[in-house]
Amino acid sequence: MSTYFPVHPENPQRRSINHVVDILRDGGLIAYPTDSGYAFGARLGNKDALERIRKIRDLSDKHHFTLVMSQFAQVGQYVQMDNWVFRAVKAAVPGRYTFILKATRDVPKVMLHPRKKTVGVRVPQHVTALSLLEVLDEPIVSSTLIMPGHHTPMVDGWQVQDELGDHLDAVIDSGDCGAEPTTVVDFTSGEALITRRGAGDPTPFE
Repeated sequence: MSTYFPVHPENPQRRSINHVVDILRDGGLIAYPTDSGYAFGARLGNKDALERIRKIRDLSDKHHFTLVMSQFAQVGQYVQMDNWVFRAVKAAVPGRYTFILKATRDVPKVMLHPRKKTVGVRVPQHVTALSLLEVLDEPIVSSTLIMPGHHTPMVDGWQVQDELGDHLDAVIDSGDCGAEPTTVVDFTSGEALITRRGAGDPTPFE
């Protein structure tokens, strides 16, 4: 059973955040709140955790995992961006978007789309998620916590704990969580293609 960490939504207790980061560093799989629903989280390069996510969500090997980062300045280390893409992404973050882009060599192959060599990147606007990223000091590998047969993410920490506690190592609950998944914008074809309409305003990419 996972460890449940209730934290304050505006000032997450550093002790709890530190414990969750230790779990991530030890190879654990967590669930944490974002501005677009709950997400699974693991440390970069954690192959076992990615397989656990695939099993829970019933995902194929073509699923795009997402690197969640604390600030736009980190994005260029992990994905390739032309100047116009750079400007478009910078204008939209932080926010409720996931951007699909060609990965750099700093991204482990295990989390790439097997044919396209692409990955998702995201900069959320959520206090708890950003606190985690600040302490971990590196991106979190994530996937929206949408269960098989559903179209929206889980949004309640107690529900996540009750239904998935046996499959996770930690659940953070700050009581505030967006109800819609991110809007996904794929730039890999040379233009902006909206592949999922969600919480982020799609207008700038249409």
